Amino acid sequence: MKTKLMVGSFLAAALLVVPLLAHHSFSAEFDGTKPIQLKGPVTKIDWTNPHVYFYIDVKGSDGKVENWGCETAGPGGLLRRGWTRNSLKVGDEVTVNGYRAKDGSHLADARHITLPDGRRIFGGTPGDGGPDDPSAKKPGA
Repeated sequence: MKTKLMVGSFLAAALLVVPLLAHHSFSAEFDGTKPIQLKGPVTKIDWTNPHVYFYIDVKGSDGKVENWGCETAGPGGLLRRGWTRNSLKVGDEVTVNGYRAKDGSHLADARHITLPDGRRIFGGTPGDGGPDDPSAKKPGA
């Protein structure tokens, strides 16, 4: 009986820890000294926790199209800022101002997204320590 209880407790604890491993601070994955602006049509949207990702096709200076992943806050954070599941649709032309991934991959932290209707929405996670965080304390405040 004790063995079953211990195994059950271990599995329950493991299930609680797994989602926490996917969440990270800005500086764990992105470089605040490498701003980037991306423009292109949305190709895919993953509206899931702990971060919403959307993907856009960006035409490089050589004319080649590269698919970039854009990480935002989680669904709850985006909903509180006025996003809905329909704010972005596949095919929408968007502009993303953010920061490149440290590993040089085609991944960006999408801090500010200009939607097709012209609205500009903060996509970062408040309090993640990244640049342009509206919840960050201002010097002297």
